[in-house]
Amino acid sequence: MTIDHAARRARLAAALPAREVPALLVTSPVNVRYLTGLVSSNAAVLVRADGSALLATDNRYIDKTRALDVPAVEAPDVAGRLAAPGVGIEAAAMTVATFRRLEAGLKEGGGEGGGLVPLGPLVEELRAVKDEAELELIRTACALTDQAFADVLPLIAPGLTERALARLLDNRMTELGADKPAFDTIVAAGENGAIPHHAPTDRELRAGDLVTMDFGARYHGYHADMTRTVCLGPPAAWQRDLYDLVRRAQRAGRHALAPGAAAKYVDAAARGLIEAAGHGEHFRHGLGHGVGLEIHEDPFLGPSRTGRLEDRVPITVEPGIYLPERGGVRIEDTLVTREGGPELFTKTTKELLVL
Repeated sequence: MTIDHAARRARLAAALPAREVPALLVTSPVNVRYLTGLVSSNAAVLVRADGSALLATDNRYIDKTRALDVPAVEAPDVAGRLAAPGVGIEAAAMTVATFRRLEAGLKEGGGEGGGLVPLGPLVEELRAVKDEAELELIRTACALTDQAFADVLPLIAPGLTERALARLLDNRMTELGADKPAFDTIVAAGENGAIPHHAPTDRELRAGDLVTMDFGARYHGYHADMTRTVCLGPPAAWQRDLYDLVRRAQRAGRHALAPGAAAKYVDAAARGLIEAAGHGEHFRHGLGHGVGLEIHEDPFLGPSRTGRLEDRVPITVEPGIYLPERGGVRIEDTLVTREGGPELFTKTTKELLVL
């Protein structure tokens, strides 16, 4: 499928009059890519309310712009080349130092119409709802993630270190065609499973461990995210009970996903089961987050999150219970909201795998 970057810029242009700015200077590299297709570390695009646009980058990337559908200019100071009085800027993406430098330049140039206007996450709001081309890329990223897990599963055994297991998953995803891992892979064995974002160590896997693996592939810039927890040998009663509770909570969260659903309602559908079982204090993060060109992007699911989900929003559902000094369980899928019910992208079984 072909990505229509011009249509994306048109959607952004249509949102500018309500913000009372004539144009938006986009400097976030991810947002520049979303609007133009240019992958770079130094570029900016000016999108005007009339629908026109101008891209600026330095000489390392200017040749890449010739294949794009937006006019481009070469400039060492890409943001300064496009800055103008009264233009909106991405407040979350631009540093204070850059903002002050551009403001000073406008004053020195005698520009009229005031300074730059800091705005909220306009492009990020547009990015939350994906088109079918984007969804196909995320679907493929998730399929690579599923396959890597299936291929590595027979190799998981006592004696393998957390770090070695993470490396096996990372290598297999790239061998299958991923750009690279979507983020730093998490492998947490035994007591380390009580740390939600544990960094893999040389701790060896042991018989009786619960082992949590949180990983994903990145494919053509789009991310997958999946977590599975397995048990090395027959699980103890507490381990099976914990796993069953997290699995039920994860199912409740998945079933609550729907266009129009409040973000905090979806979180509550899963969190309520965990709290009722007496483990509320052991679920220490939000239920999920959007995925796309970034691994964590709008919307976010949590007890204090506002807003409602829309149609065609890829999002994770990942409840977890973490028992200090004992271990933990997390189960996570990437799904997309649909009018007829959520579409599951990560297909690996959620049965407790006993290895």
